[in-house]
Order: sequence, then C-alpha cells, then structure tokens
Amino acid sequence: MGTIKDNINSSFFIGLAIGVLSPLVLLPIIVFILSQSYGQSFSYLWYQTLHFQEFMSRYLSLGLFGNLAWFYFFLNRERYFHTRGIIFGMLLYAPYMIYVNLERLF
Repeated sequence: MGTIKDNINSSFFIGLAIGVLSPLVLLPIIVFILSQSYGQSFSYLWYQTLHFQEFMSRYLSLGLFGNLAWFYFFLNRERYFHTRGIIFGMLLYAPYMIYVNLERLF
C-alpha cells in the first residue's frame, strides 16, 4: 500500500482542474443550446441560470456529462491520475447538487 504522496501528483491536480472547470466552461454553451431549443433568448435563460439555484443545478449536471469525454480520453491513454482527478472534481459538485435538491423538499 502506497503513501498519499504516491496517490497524488501533478497529474491528479491537472485532472482535478479539468473536472472542476470543464462544467463551468460548458455551462454557457448548454444554456445557448437550450435557449435555441426552447425559443427563449439567451439572456433570459442565462439570468435564470445565475439567479435560481434549481436552474443552475440542472444545467451544471448537464455540464458534468462533458467530463465523461475527458475521462475516457485520459482512460484510453492510460493516464490514471488524470482520471482520478476528473472523478474527484466531479464529486466536488455533489454537495451543491444535494443541497439544492434537498432545499426544494423543505
């Protein structure tokens, strides 16, 4: 069994940055695509996204699907530390998603 230093290196933090930033980069693209499909203006849907947590939670969860592409990209190249970082970056969004969804119940 290795030490923590063996399990975490710079590749892990690169994957972590990709896992955290990728959904945020994809968020405006997702909102644009949805605004076109709903027939709404982008600014209206973007306002809803930024000011209502329910919309932010929905669209961020769609943005997390973009991490699957990164995950398989690095997995096929056997860059396992990158894939660990991407998974951990996705898990960092979980408390926010749980909070928003539980808040609606109460």
